[in-house]
Amino acid sequence: MKIIVCIKQVPATTAEKRYRADLRLDRAASEAVINPLDEYAIEQALRLQESGAVESVGYLSMGPEQAGEALRRALAMGGDEAYLVTDAALAGSDAWATARVLAAALDRLAPDVALMGMASDDARGSLVPAAVAAMRGVPLLSYGSELQLHGTTARVRRLTAAGFDMLEAPLPVVASVTDQVGEPRYASLKGIMAAKRKPMETWSLADLGLAPADLHGAALTRVVEIRKPEAKPPTERIENVGPDEAVTRIADWLAARKLI
Repeated sequence: MKIIVCIKQVPATTAEKRYRADLRLDRAASEAVINPLDEYAIEQALRLQESGAVESVGYLSMGPEQAGEALRRALAMGGDEAYLVTDAALAGSDAWATARVLAAALDRLAPDVALMGMASDDARGSLVPAAVAAMRGVPLLSYGSELQLHGTTARVRRLTAAGFDMLEAPLPVVASVTDQVGEPRYASLKGIMAAKRKPMETWSLADLGLAPADLHGAALTRVVEIRKPEAKPPTERIENVGPDEAVTRIADWLAARKLI
């Protein structure tokens, strides 16, 4: 049984974001980290490996050469091997192009489970897992608070407002997990040293049998404008009034905005 965890290197959440003249994010200007939501997928995969449910955990990323740092960081947490797809033609890739490349790489690796976080911190689209599953023609088990493997079947526990649902599908599958799987582990000094000796392969588009023309210029979408978020209106406070009047004023405030 083999799991490949797809991870992405993103700007740190608290880092100041800058945009280039072509309206693309200047990733070199910010500290780069593993997408925080991908760390939960890493943790889930490693727990399954520790339980004996899977024999091998690998990592896959698409990005510039420096994305290899995120893969090494993942290997320091655990796992066995890593794969980086990097190519100048991939600069500015959107969700569709990313899914196309990851799908091709996963077809080559042929894992039982391709595991992902629920979203990337820099885009929050949550589109890639479903797109990869569709392109590969395999089932999607998304937004799991836990991933379970039983023989030739994968199952996710998905929390809902009324409790939880159990979804299952035959292997191979693409799955995504949320931050409810459990707190990701820290990379130990021993793990960091061991990660330097673990294998990491680098692939180009040609290695995957793809050409730049297959990706339509790396994006089917384009950014036409960037702007800062609108300023929030000042907070309205109700003070120095009795409880009855406070309740009435809050109800009037909500009704005026058609919230009740």
